Amino acid sequence: MGSISLRKVSKAFGEAKVIPSIDLDVNDGEFVVFVGPSGCGKSTLLRLIAGLEDVTGGQIIIDGKDVTETAPAERGLAMVFQSYALYPHMSVRNNIGFPLKMAKMDKAAIDKKVTDAAGILNLTDYLERRPSQLSGGQRQRVAIGRAIVREPSAFLFDEPLSNLDAALRGTMRLEISQLHNTLKTTMIYVTHDQVEAMTMADKIVVLNRGNIEQVGSPMELYRSPANLFVAGFIGSPRMNLFKGAYAQSKNAATVGVRPEHISLSHESGVWKGKVVVAEHLGSDTFLHLDVEGIGSITARAGGEFQCKHGDTVFLTPDEGKLHRFDERGIAIA
Repeated sequence: MGSISLRKVSKAFGEAKVIPSIDLDVNDGEFVVFVGPSGCGKSTLLRLIAGLEDVTGGQIIIDGKDVTETAPAERGLAMVFQSYALYPHMSVRNNIGFPLKMAKMDKAAIDKKVTDAAGILNLTDYLERRPSQLSGGQRQRVAIGRAIVREPSAFLFDEPLSNLDAALRGTMRLEISQLHNTLKTTMIYVTHDQVEAMTMADKIVVLNRGNIEQVGSPMELYRSPANLFVAGFIGSPRMNLFKGAYAQSKNAATVGVRPEHISLSHESGVWKGKVVVAEHLGSDTFLHLDVEGIGSITARAGGEFQCKHGDTVFLTPDEGKLHRFDERGIAIA
């Protein structure tokens, strides 16, 4: 079991309210990602769940039990931090097995759990090495292994990939997703990277200034953002947002269209724009354009679309994929 519920959970540091009041349910076996910009409260919320910070108000319930006042070690959770926090003088084997040794578990039982965890994480050949002899990705897997052997009801990940280079981040995203599929254990994962959120999550929780802006599956948030904040945060490149005459013509205060929902042509279209920057990535081309009567727009084309700085390009937004928002920034159905 690994269900986690927050009931009106709040956190303040002195006069500063970091988490005003949050209600949230994480179902058993879900992979839930907390995402938002730096300083939005996502790591603080994770630490409240872990018991590393005391709540100011509200309740934290794990598997039906109120653990608000329960010590971290008694909550049945395992946390993986941004820093690997490995013991440099210990082997991989001893690093992974350390929490079990502290719990005074039998040595044979420890060895079996460590061996099993190493097998899951492809660390079997590295068990006798020290952390200094490992790559960043391997060190992070050791940290995850140390969490696995505890057999927690849920794993809590606090930006675990932020210290890795781009290639390793991609690899580790896959490995953590595969780990979730293997273990079927509840996971809560904190990141500021919306690409990680979109590719890994069953459910995304978008946070802004300590408040939940929207909760839903990755595609629910992509297709139906609840407000301007979510619309601008989810999706890469970010959604184009327009005010003024064009938005008013669609009976909205603001209209949004994603770069991939704009078709491009060298011959004709609804809008006429001049290429400011063309980013050719091989499979895709991202164009940043200055469009007459509209302003700056980002559009996505296939990698074969030929253009360069200063070229004139015609754009046509997909009318069926427009997003409309009212004066408060709330999505209009």
